[in-house]
Amino acid sequence: MSMKLFFSCNSKDRHSVALLSQYKENVSTSLTTMCFFSQRLSSITPKWLQKFSQWTLHRLFHQRSNAFIYLHILLEGAVYAEFTYEVFGFCREMDTTLISLSVPYILLAIKTFFFYLCIKTDPGTVTKKKVAGQLHIYSYDRRLFHPGIICSTCQLVKPARSKHCRVCNRCVQRFDHHCVWVNNCIGAQNTRYFLLYLFSICAMACDIALLTVDMLLHVVLRTGLLGASYLDENGQRQPAGFLFVVQHLFLTFPRIVFMLGFLLFVFFLLAGYTMFHSFLAVVNQTSNEWYKSRGYVCQHCHPSTAADILCSPIPDHSKRYYYSRGVLRNLREIVFPPRLVQKKDN
Repeated sequence: MSMKLFFSCNSKDRHSVALLSQYKENVSTSLTTMCFFSQRLSSITPKWLQKFSQWTLHRLFHQRSNAFIYLHILLEGAVYAEFTYEVFGFCREMDTTLISLSVPYILLAIKTFFFYLCIKTDPGTVTKKKVAGQLHIYSYDRRLFHPGIICSTCQLVKPARSKHCRVCNRCVQRFDHHCVWVNNCIGAQNTRYFLLYLFSICAMACDIALLTVDMLLHVVLRTGLLGASYLDENGQRQPAGFLFVVQHLFLTFPRIVFMLGFLLFVFFLLAGYTMFHSFLAVVNQTSNEWYKSRGYVCQHCHPSTAADILCSPIPDHSKRYYYSRGVLRNLREIVFPPRLVQKKDN
């Protein structure tokens, strides 16, 4: 019996070693291929362009910058200018009520309010005056967060669920992520505003898209495009299909159709992102904790090699939602984040 067990274990070991060797070869091949293409690309790219692109990427994503705030306002202004200049007038001609047409502007005001709060609200910076109280807000799970860890930059003990943001150069309580669109960290004190900002911008994009689709459908029905026909290359009459209608609308209303495509892209992209953050709020988890619990790390901040990938342990998912206290209490913590209790001096 022991001999059979011995040979069985040896067989499994040989199988594991073979798989590990094959994985090493695949990783090595992938890294070699990436290095080859990067070297070829760098050899034909001028040095000044390489330095400029590196400086630009570092400036945009690893330093605080208002560039994405201005880009956000520019794109939003372009959408509303097109909606007001063309879609609004066409909708009025088609007897769309003023109440329906005023909803996008109401949503714009609501979104701007939460957008401003995301930018200006302190996310929960860990300071010398606050750190003593912040240490007692959350307990250490001793898996992702351990007691006694000192931030090498801030020289302060890191409270549980906090993280040092390299962009803002500060430790943030209940750190979620750094959002370049608001040029601020998302932490304990402004997560609620960030969620409401996401919901409002999704509603805004969806409402404008629905009004635009309604306007285009009215155009199709009034002009009789669905029953139209055209002559093909052989001179034979063909009924107008869906692609013909879309092509006709694009040639007739190019800016409106382009705006509609942009709004649909933004809506579905942000809807998925909003659902992800809503899920995190329900289970009381941050983006930082979600990534760390799965063994994901930022390759810019923590570059890894093939050896690190092979030697890294499998993440433990048994206590993934350590800080979850039930859906209602989790949502209440988002809406009313725990604050420091200031002790009164006798």
